[in-house]
Amino acid sequence: MNGSLPDPRTPHLWQGQWLDDAALDARLAALPAQLHHDLARAAPLDALLQAAAALCERLGDGAGRDAALVAALLHTLEQDPATDRAQAQAALAAIRDTLAPAALRAKLQRELGSLRPQVPRRIDGDADAFEAWAPLGLLVHVAPGNVPTVAPLSVIEGLLAGNLNVLKTSSQVPPFAQQLLAALLALDASGTLAPFISVVAVPSRQIARLHGLFALADGIAAWGGEAAIASIGALAPSGCRVIDWGHKISFAYLAAECLDDETVLAAAARDVCLLEQQACSSPQCLYVEVGDRAALFAFAERFARVLARVSAQLPRAPGAEPQQQEWAEISTAQLLASLETACSDTTRVFSAPDRGWRVFAEDHPALRASPLFRSIWIKPLQAAQVVDTLRPMRRWLQTAGLAAPVRRIAELAGRLIAAGVTRVTCVGEQLGGYAGEPHDGVYALQRYSRRVGLELGQALAQVSSFEELAAPANPLRAGTPVMDKAAFLALQPDPALAHVLVRSGGSSGAPKFSAYSWDDYHAQMRAAADGLRAAGLDPARDRCINLFMAGHLYGGFISFWTILENLGAAQLPMAGIDDLAEVARTIVERKVDTLLGMPFYLGQLFEQQAPLLREYRGIRKVFFGGEHMSGALRQRLHDEFGVELVRAASYGSNDAGPLGYQCPHCEDTTYHVLTQSQYLEILDPEADRAVAPGQAGRLVFTSLRRAAAPVQRYEIGDMGRWVDAPCPCGRAAPRFQLLGRCGDVFRVGNFLSYHRFVKTLADHAGYDGPLQIELDHDGRAYTIKVRVLEGAGHDPAALRALLLAHDPVLREEVDGPLASSGLQLEAVALAGFVTAPVTGKLKPIVDLRDLA
Repeated sequence: MNGSLPDPRTPHLWQGQWLDDAALDARLAALPAQLHHDLARAAPLDALLQAAAALCERLGDGAGRDAALVAALLHTLEQDPATDRAQAQAALAAIRDTLAPAALRAKLQRELGSLRPQVPRRIDGDADAFEAWAPLGLLVHVAPGNVPTVAPLSVIEGLLAGNLNVLKTSSQVPPFAQQLLAALLALDASGTLAPFISVVAVPSRQIARLHGLFALADGIAAWGGEAAIASIGALAPSGCRVIDWGHKISFAYLAAECLDDETVLAAAARDVCLLEQQACSSPQCLYVEVGDRAALFAFAERFARVLARVSAQLPRAPGAEPQQQEWAEISTAQLLASLETACSDTTRVFSAPDRGWRVFAEDHPALRASPLFRSIWIKPLQAAQVVDTLRPMRRWLQTAGLAAPVRRIAELAGRLIAAGVTRVTCVGEQLGGYAGEPHDGVYALQRYSRRVGLELGQALAQVSSFEELAAPANPLRAGTPVMDKAAFLALQPDPALAHVLVRSGGSSGAPKFSAYSWDDYHAQMRAAADGLRAAGLDPARDRCINLFMAGHLYGGFISFWTILENLGAAQLPMAGIDDLAEVARTIVERKVDTLLGMPFYLGQLFEQQAPLLREYRGIRKVFFGGEHMSGALRQRLHDEFGVELVRAASYGSNDAGPLGYQCPHCEDTTYHVLTQSQYLEILDPEADRAVAPGQAGRLVFTSLRRAAAPVQRYEIGDMGRWVDAPCPCGRAAPRFQLLGRCGDVFRVGNFLSYHRFVKTLADHAGYDGPLQIELDHDGRAYTIKVRVLEGAGHDPAALRALLLAHDPVLREEVDGPLASSGLQLEAVALAGFVTAPVTGKLKPIVDLRDLA
């Protein structure tokens, strides 16, 4: 399928196939049985965004432009006599802008409050209730024939809401909708969109065929006048939601202070001329705040002169002239107004000699529809009378253009809205708009959806979103390269979206910076909050103190501020300050029971403030992040201070954002992938291919929410392996075991592994405290200094002997090029370990050789 014209013999596009009338009847007959299968399909949101992005590229002006497709679509649009090339191009540009993935995501976020609106989510931190938006089911669209872009865009809205969509068009209308939607389907690499899109070219007189379709509909979106919508409603089955997009009327209101402003008058005249008042937002009446009839007629005469000038500057488009019936309506309206002028002193008529425009001034405030085509009523209306005057037309009101001084805008806009207006703009901008604005006072996606609730008790007590229970889909396009650190640093963030700039701690090299849009930041923090709830934080009961590091553009403290805010948890925003005595006093005085911070900082806190915290014994939970917490510290927190739960608050990086979380079944360094915002691959250490089951490899993450600087297949520098067994918690998010940094290998002659040092002492000496290696060179020999925690009950000389006995590579270095003094073991207090200045992280390897 592409954008070429459909064969007139097969005008119907049904789930990706072109059908003739007989085949369509067969599909309609089989539809009741087919619906049972199709309604169970998951909403193809990701497929829609991918296909829409590809279609936008082909409709754009860049290298991906499909000239043949663009030409075919423009040709179809121009089959309407009222549409010239410029209008067709403008319509196609509007389609392209609407289909841009960023615009579709913004529409989802604004109208349904989420980028995954069909996924049930906890309504707040303290309730065991979940809510989601669900599709209506089968949504039939009965689109107007005079606005070709409405039909396909209504189907797109139906897709965003997750519905199965059948668009009814007329056989007399050029097949623009079929062409555009066929092009969209052709670009769907997943093949999942087709069951959700059908277009039938069925005349309204074929009642039997329409009745068969409407009888199965869960919703019908219809455009047209009251009679047309009433006839559609009569065919709708009981319980079917009829979503009417009926005709509306709009006007402008000029406050007394603006009546002599020629700029305002010219702007109002442009709104009258543009589109020949065919848009629902075009003004048909101009209300003016005047006190008497003479002032009304004087203003009308001045406005007529302005309208004459502006109308001459905006000639009618070819094909936009009124037709015979429309001329009859114009002539009748003008004749009746002229008769009223002759019979009374309440009306005046001003018109162009060439019949190009006309102004009807009437000293009666009731709103009247104009015959359009540059015809405008001018009527008096005092501010105090706005609601009473307009209320009878309340259900038909749409846009009011307002010209008023700033001090009166709130008052007048409030009166207009109270009267029933759903949209207030500046005069001269009534035909404009902004991305994502409501239409006729409502959001389309909410009308195309239903709100559902789930109350499932304590079984899901630590679940925030049903996304945690769904297996992740692969978001990657084939051939996407792996991004190393250099490629990441070379990323150029979009300045318009780089709202938040954070830096990594620098514990493993030079500082690095990452940019996030505010939307991406909040989406990732919301996902991390889901992970923290899964880890065991109870926002209804836990009193938290945030001890992560702040300042120097580091993201730790602000991230957990936002995470706790998302959860609705009580928070003391202390940060990792140097005054540990103040921290301890605050914990005791404020009855804090939950700590969040870096393991090394928390270790110092419990070490230096042990008497007070041991006596308090009110700390029940400790959540750590940024680095691994040793088993020895965990055990001490439990034994000495009564801490019941010690678990990772999150696994992540400032580069890629939050990456993983622990549930109660994730021990030590095992994590679930944070699938709400990340996709993980584990690749072979030597090649860009997936590791064999159970094997260690490089962790490569793709961030699903990074508009400012897309991060795809980013090798973050950590090693890990998959945990294949299903998690008892029931989550479908994959689990992996974190094995340490790829950079924890250093060279002093041969290559040595930091984690080999850690493992040797843990396995053979039972040492599970902090360990740091310092490398130096005095010009003659290397020095490897290993620091361990004093007071842990281990003799440094014995630990040195164990390292040499169980690491043959190290032993070769010490016995060979290194002198025996080249390997040193020293036991130091916590303050003797070197930490990163910004984050407070323990530096596993301190390399002084570059400083010599």
